[in-house]
Amino acid sequence: MRRKHTFIGFAFLGLLSVSCASTQYASKREAFAGMYGENPPVSILVMPPINTSTSVEAKDYFYYTLSQPLANHGYYVYPALLSMQTLQTESAYDSEMFIEGDISKFGSTFGADLLLFTTITNWEKHGVAGSVDVGVEYLIRSTSTGDTVYKRKGTFHYNTATQGSGGGLIALAVRMATTAIKTAVTDYVSVARSCNVMVLGNLPNGKYTGIAGADGDESPGSDNVSMKATYFLDY
Repeated sequence: MRRKHTFIGFAFLGLLSVSCASTQYASKREAFAGMYGENPPVSILVMPPINTSTSVEAKDYFYYTLSQPLANHGYYVYPALLSMQTLQTESAYDSEMFIEGDISKFGSTFGADLLLFTTITNWEKHGVAGSVDVGVEYLIRSTSTGDTVYKRKGTFHYNTATQGSGGGLIALAVRMATTAIKTAVTDYVSVARSCNVMVLGNLPNGKYTGIAGADGDESPGSDNVSMKATYFLDY
């Protein structure tokens, strides 16, 4: 997969490792019981992310990457821009107020079956170390019961360090400069999308896939995913 930048192209070298904590559930139907049954949820409202990282811009960047993976799993997702404007108008922009509180009014106001809450725990670039690190927690609650029906965490470490050894101080300086450039131009939006794909990959199929409920006997996977990947310069 190639992504073009001014004068410099990036290519994704590949997934180096993915580690997952063990799960106590044998199937998705058991792990995510609130997303199955006779009347499974159809619609999801994405709440503004809760940002506990040191990056001020993380909340807005990340918010607009969440709709697509949910829609790809067959759910109706309320349009991000319209939802944000409505939440701000209704003084419901601060998700911290609702993540553990009464959310029934979102069902009556929006008609949403589910609310997705996300908490950004880490969102930073390390130019000298040559890495981009993102940590996100995902939580989905039912507006009708208030129950948490899905919960997962993801931590992602992208290595942007330029490999090599020898060549003296000049070569070392070149590698350090290259690492700094690679880190600086790494696109946070693409990193966030990768997070969503990895963490939400085991989300139960929604109505609009046409096969809702058919995956109930599948393994639910882990509730804690850790991924490491590497980028390299492609001149």
